[in-house]
Amino acid sequence: MVKFNRSTLSNGLRVLVHEDHTTPMAVVNILYNVGARDEDPEKTGFAHLFEHLMFGGSINIPTYDEPLQRVGGENNAFTSNDITNYYISLPATNLETAFWLESDRMLSLAFSEKSLEVQRNVVCEEFKQRYLNHPYGDVWLKLRPLAYKSHPYRWATIGKELSHIEDARMEDVRAFFKKYYTPSNAILVVAGDIKSDEVMQLVEKWFGEIPPGEKHNRVVPQEEVQLEERRETVHADVPLNAIYITFHMPARTEAGYYEADLISDILSRGNSSRLYVNLIKEQKLFSEINAYVTGSIDPGLLVIEGKPLDGISVEHAEKAVWDLLEKLKEELVPDEELTKVKNKVESTMVFAEMSLLDKAMNLAFFELLGDAEELNRETEKYLKVSAEDIRNSSAEIFKRTNCSTLLYLANK
Repeated sequence: MVKFNRSTLSNGLRVLVHEDHTTPMAVVNILYNVGARDEDPEKTGFAHLFEHLMFGGSINIPTYDEPLQRVGGENNAFTSNDITNYYISLPATNLETAFWLESDRMLSLAFSEKSLEVQRNVVCEEFKQRYLNHPYGDVWLKLRPLAYKSHPYRWATIGKELSHIEDARMEDVRAFFKKYYTPSNAILVVAGDIKSDEVMQLVEKWFGEIPPGEKHNRVVPQEEVQLEERRETVHADVPLNAIYITFHMPARTEAGYYEADLISDILSRGNSSRLYVNLIKEQKLFSEINAYVTGSIDPGLLVIEGKPLDGISVEHAEKAVWDLLEKLKEELVPDEELTKVKNKVESTMVFAEMSLLDKAMNLAFFELLGDAEELNRETEKYLKVSAEDIRNSSAEIFKRTNCSTLLYLANK
């Protein structure tokens, strides 16, 4: 059970405070409600570029890292298709340093051509190294537009193409900041060896006078129901053939999400999972195979990806995967197998409650989904899923017409 206090400043900044006196540390986590799905289709990769720019210094603090290191703190950030999240861990006695740093860049990020040039180069280099020049690196650049035709999930957080980052201009960057990096579009979580009332005074002091920013309504084109099977084949210089099969599944807060997540665990979590036992151990068809969900806020994907062993045809390997999926659609999962998977989920949740940073991030994310209190009901929702629910969801998800397959073949 993660307890917290919640309040909202007059400028719209939502603040959650979680006291944990078992540690001398504190975490300050700021989630901005902006991700790659908010980008202009002709200017993608901006949310991620911005994550980098936020470390380029603000008006009153030219170097972000230095003051933090002096007080024993660490920081990092990540961008997804849905959110951008920044976090600082530091000794609780130095908490105010984190507020000083985060409030200054929320109020007045330093926009310099030099900083933009540096970060643009960093991101372009990352695009080339991780996505273009790496074996299987461009899989998601191909898989997303195969599975999505209208929703902005059709591009990856790095961006649709390199030129979008290369062509990023100062006026575009300023407009992006002004629109999304505002108190009314952010959730601040403070956790650790702190007192709620003292934290709220500090939050008011450092963030209270930042203008709220203009309210904007997110209008995201929703994906039509997929009605035909989609396939694409790519040839590349990779060591082994690979198969990627994706299925549309419910959004993060929709009915059916927990069933889909548990199905991916039944298929692929641990050495007693179905894909591992059947396709690696017994039939010896794959060198590796996994199933997982993207966990997106809007309707996401359940993904199965694997590399068939040398000498095994992709047709044979793919058929073997479908045979297992058909079984899930027809037969009830034995109680023992379902319980085992649920126990793993429960232990993961308990483990996450031991990490201060995990708690802070999860509170912010669940608050964004609608109510941070739902974090404490998350395990219960998984435990409620029945074998019938699993079978029904499998029948709904694992349809050929709901499927997009990418065959990534090694040049021989």
